[in-house]
Amino acid sequence: MKLIYEKSKKGRHGFSLPEDQFKEINLKDCIPQYAKEEKEKELPEVSEVEVIRHFTKLSKLNYGVDDGLYPLGSCTMKYNPKVNEKLATIDSFVYAHPFADEKYIQGSLQIMYELGELLSKITAMDKFSLMPAAGAHGELTGVLMIRKYFEDRGEKRHKMLIPDSAHGTNPASSAMAGFKVVEVKSNERGGVDINELERLMDEDTAGLMLTNPNTVGLFDENILKIAKIVHSKGGLLYYDGANLNALLGIVRPGDIGFDVLHLNLHKTFSTPHGGGGPGAGVVGAKSHLVEFLPSPIVCTDDGKYFFEYPKKTIGRVRAFYANFPVLVKAYAWILSVGGEGLREVSEASIINANYILDKLKKYYRPAYDRICMHECVLTGREYKEYGVKTLDIAKRLMDYGFHPPTIYFPHFEPYAEETIMVEPTESESKETLDEFINAMIKIAKEAKTKPELLKGAPHNTPVGRLDEVKAVREPKLHA
Repeated sequence: MKLIYEKSKKGRHGFSLPEDQFKEINLKDCIPQYAKEEKEKELPEVSEVEVIRHFTKLSKLNYGVDDGLYPLGSCTMKYNPKVNEKLATIDSFVYAHPFADEKYIQGSLQIMYELGELLSKITAMDKFSLMPAAGAHGELTGVLMIRKYFEDRGEKRHKMLIPDSAHGTNPASSAMAGFKVVEVKSNERGGVDINELERLMDEDTAGLMLTNPNTVGLFDENILKIAKIVHSKGGLLYYDGANLNALLGIVRPGDIGFDVLHLNLHKTFSTPHGGGGPGAGVVGAKSHLVEFLPSPIVCTDDGKYFFEYPKKTIGRVRAFYANFPVLVKAYAWILSVGGEGLREVSEASIINANYILDKLKKYYRPAYDRICMHECVLTGREYKEYGVKTLDIAKRLMDYGFHPPTIYFPHFEPYAEETIMVEPTESESKETLDEFINAMIKIAKEAKTKPELLKGAPHNTPVGRLDEVKAVREPKLHA
């Protein structure tokens, strides 16, 4: 497909305007000097219809959850019912101003309050703030609450424990909050090494940030022991809720020892994310941490809804109250699925992931060969002897019409290297999973018999293999 610059013809216009009615006015004099370009922009000269056709064709080259399987491990890219999108665009939601008086936005506040109550029931937390804009923002909010909690108690705890299987944003959030990050190694089963945790956990440690199921898709079998060890030293247990899609209606984090958590509404609660948003990293807290939630939070009394400002709050973490359309979609999705339906969502996602794991482990050795939760971690390390890397496998998968899974994450030796992380979600049918599995098996055979085919992949896509280093260092962003 040609670039739009290649379609340019000298003197061709994409607009037709009436004769200038303001000849007596020099429009250039109306533009401040700082806003003037020193030289004229080199823009393509094309007709309007050519512009429309060019960008329509470009849009058809995109790939998203409405096109097919989007198996990005750790991302939970599942189908979002279109009715939820429609509800989020109702005029009274779209045009509600964040500075509006509370009496004029009672409906919006009611949705926020009731969503918080539903999330509290789902997670066994006592109160939620819906303010954080995304997962990492929610993490930072939760860790700041932990810091304020210990400051309020007069304790100077300066360390935060992070498992080596954690999301990469966990150590970043802890460091931004002023904590020293201390890594906890995994055991041979893929969970937290209990002996290592006992050695590291002391009175200088604020707590442990834990994703459960963790980043290799495994539920930590020792979670109750972990909670006991952390709490025995006066620490707090933080739950990274990015993988909650595996636990809905099955396990509630607050019931197994977690004190504070964030949830990715744009993952578990059906707002597929990407391109920088939209997101909502809501934060829930047990009773002893509620007073530190960011302000304001939505409360109710005598049928009226209003904002309340906790006395010991960490303050605002953004300009306004939330990414409201994401909240509407999450609220609608929870109500439409229902209590029993939430459990079915997680059961289906777990079954789908284990089906893929079982069918493919003969061809791609698992990082840990045990029952997984909502995502499975396979590896391409067996094909290194043929000169084939995991990257080559992912690129070749595009030739079969599938978006590649997450690769090289998580990565920690000796188990999780050359990783392929697949999260099918509950949205996908067995037929779709079988097509994906068959493609992966064909690629495994090609890796042994035609390794050069994989090294040059993709072959059937609009753009071939890119020089990824050059693309980062010398990006060309025009169409």
